[in-house]
Amino acid sequence: MHYRIFPNFIKDAVFPPCRVGIAVGLLLALIGSGVSASLPPTSTLSAEPHHDQTLKYVNYFIERYHYRKTRLDDPLSSRILDRYLDALDANRIYFLAADIESFETLRFELDDYLGSHNTDPLFAVFNRYRDRVIERIDYALGRLNQPFDFSANETYPFDRAEAPWAIDGAALDDLWRRRVKNDYLILKLEGKPHEEIVGTLRDRYQQQKRRILQISNQDVFQTILNAYMSAIEPHTGYFSPRATENFKIRMSLSLEGIGAVLQSQNEFTVVQRVVPGGPAEVEGSLRAGDRIVGVGQGDGDPVVDVIGWRLDDVVDLIRGPKGSIVRLQIRPDPKTGKSESRILALTRDQIKLEEQAAQSMLLEVSGPDQIQRIGVIDIPTFYVDFDARSRGDADYRSTTRDVRRLIRDLEREGVDGLIVDLRGNGGGALAEATALTGLFIDSGPVVQVRDARGRTSVNRDPNKGIAYAGPLAVIVDRNSASASEIFSGAIQDYRRGIIIGEPTYGKGTVQNLINLDPYSEDQEQPLGQLKLTIAQFFRINGESTQHRGVVPDFVLPGVEPDLPYGEKALDNALPFAQIDAAAFSRFTDSELDLQRLREAHDKRVLEDPDFTYLAGLKELDQVLTRSGEVSLLESQRKAERDQRETTQQRIFETLKTAHGVSDDSDEPLEDLPRDAVLLESARILTDLSIGDFDDRLVVQLVKKDAAPLPSAAKDHNAVGQ
Repeated sequence: MHYRIFPNFIKDAVFPPCRVGIAVGLLLALIGSGVSASLPPTSTLSAEPHHDQTLKYVNYFIERYHYRKTRLDDPLSSRILDRYLDALDANRIYFLAADIESFETLRFELDDYLGSHNTDPLFAVFNRYRDRVIERIDYALGRLNQPFDFSANETYPFDRAEAPWAIDGAALDDLWRRRVKNDYLILKLEGKPHEEIVGTLRDRYQQQKRRILQISNQDVFQTILNAYMSAIEPHTGYFSPRATENFKIRMSLSLEGIGAVLQSQNEFTVVQRVVPGGPAEVEGSLRAGDRIVGVGQGDGDPVVDVIGWRLDDVVDLIRGPKGSIVRLQIRPDPKTGKSESRILALTRDQIKLEEQAAQSMLLEVSGPDQIQRIGVIDIPTFYVDFDARSRGDADYRSTTRDVRRLIRDLEREGVDGLIVDLRGNGGGALAEATALTGLFIDSGPVVQVRDARGRTSVNRDPNKGIAYAGPLAVIVDRNSASASEIFSGAIQDYRRGIIIGEPTYGKGTVQNLINLDPYSEDQEQPLGQLKLTIAQFFRINGESTQHRGVVPDFVLPGVEPDLPYGEKALDNALPFAQIDAAAFSRFTDSELDLQRLREAHDKRVLEDPDFTYLAGLKELDQVLTRSGEVSLLESQRKAERDQRETTQQRIFETLKTAHGVSDDSDEPLEDLPRDAVLLESARILTDLSIGDFDDRLVVQLVKKDAAPLPSAAKDHNAVGQ
């Protein structure tokens, strides 16, 4: 591939296994904000002039550079239609069978339309969809005024992905009657009175109506392109200009704004929390729950009323260059009892998203004879500030740089072993996975990459030397993907450390970002970016992680229900493949006594109260996931709820007893269950480092800014603005 003709390629990217959101938090998540008493008339959405340009370049790059040689033909046309309908109405609760039949005329024609850069038929499908959504919401709002019979023995089918389309409006009315009845019953079982239930549901449905009416031409176009892309391969996708900006923020872990996480509640933009160290925290008067009702720029521009606006439109107004001023009209949280609004002027600054950065903690593992100090580095994503790096900034932000610093800090604490925690890490930059591996090996290959022409290159450790040479463990789970699999696979192949957890996601493909903006005929109109699968990566042993993932040396019980997951569960995913192994020397030629390690580990897991508790919850969840419907008979639902709550309480009381915790003890109950996987990983690493296998090892936290012991939850939320 001749990358050089496209200077705007990011040439070392892998990226997480998200499908850019076939509906991009848009047609699925956008159905959920608020609506005022009077709504604007519904206008027909249609393609904008720059959309045909965008589609022209998308077709060009896919045809010439996608790893899977693809033609825009009738078979692909058929898959695109199916993907698009899934994006709009995956649960089959809006369209009628007659709608679907009318769309069938497009099944083998979409290739011709898209090939000529024409999206009009797909916009027409969306307009029909939007009309159906509004019809259903209006029906739901009207149904709230009628009584429900909760003594009738009927069910609500919440999973209709494979169900037939409703034959007519009466069938949809019956389905939605039961849907509203289920929504009502959930709140009724929580003890809410009738008036409060009706008010809550009315707000919820009106919120959905507002969101569907706020969807823009660009939103629909993005959904169309992602249906097209995912019909080829699940990790190829399109970022609109707005989505491009958000992607850059996630990768660089920084933005220029005020430092507040925002969310949409009904017609208001509400402050969810204030980011530490940002301008809003420094100024000191912005609080969680405050409502932003107006935004002005600088000292003199008028304040624009933003009540009823889409959240991302409000965010666009608040974000801005470092050093500039934004004025916010703030209405206090109604719970405070205050009603007077105020104007808050803030000077924008660079916000560091530290909660997405690598972080460390220190554990002590105590046995009968000795204490081992185990360092833990949690890496939520493989990030790098591409723009700063390309500018030549000496201090650009990256995963490898942060981890190197954390290793130095932990070694000053005197650690006997190190755990790298990659649970939930969906990937990121390929170069970072390669460089991070290099911190733990002296030199050598890390990953092999085969391009669309079948040529294989080897990505090697970019720097000689080892940042940490001691005992090492890597924790993974089913959501560890892409760059996480490159790192953990290399550590396993080199015998540099042990891998612990669940088999990983199984994403073994490489994506590059192509900036389409330079090709725009109107430089004032950005076109967005294409995320294109251009290669497949292979471990240095020659095996792909595609479909199979990385299988840990120690497989720990997972906490999620046993359902299809990962790459193997995605439509149109590339198959597993294998190539020749690369030449490399293992970190050690000695075989680990894994059998003895596993015996000690297995004994501990069987007796560990946290694992027992998690297994009990998993068994409860399995019951819920096996059924695609719920009863609407109030007595039955109440009995099922009571039985579940009783079982949950019983296994939690067992956990409390095992840890010697009572309701009046000093230890906070929210710290239970502890992070069983992390604590057992520390025990396994201790067994490995001291060469002695002891089932009586006790783990405690000795250094961290948060809870007394790691709990089972991991929160890696991104900042909203």
